[in-house]
Amino acid sequence: MKVNRHAKIIELIHTYHIETQEELAERLQNEGFQVTQATVSRDIRDLKLTKVPAEGGGQRYAVHQDAKDGMNEKYMRVLRDGYVSMDMAQNILVIKTVAGMAMAVCAALDAMKWKEVVGSIAGDDTIMCAIRSKEDTVRVMEKISRIVL
Repeated sequence: MKVNRHAKIIELIHTYHIETQEELAERLQNEGFQVTQATVSRDIRDLKLTKVPAEGGGQRYAVHQDAKDGMNEKYMRVLRDGYVSMDMAQNILVIKTVAGMAMAVCAALDAMKWKEVVGSIAGDDTIMCAIRSKEDTVRVMEKISRIVL
């Protein structure tokens, strides 16, 4: 449950401009998670969320980036927990995830900022990544395999 909640938090802060713990708790509750302010506070600490300046003023929550290639342990955990399988079609990588986890896994992949990945889109349980070349697709699959296996 905690891993799913953490994945949803990462997805929410990538999707919405969230300024407060209360707003995050409300969005989680709208997604079906029964949380208290104390739970959200612990999750913010566990995920190492930080506030960054937002466009138009104010601040918003963001995941603190480690300098090491964006390979934050939290992102790797979301990828491991949501991953089911992957396959390629030329320079398109299709990743299957646990139902409801594709957006969180996609956000984690995007946060890793791999130079081979041009962009990605997610549905409920499937992610489609546009990769620069067929050879790069193989490299990305190898990187993902090292993380999930």
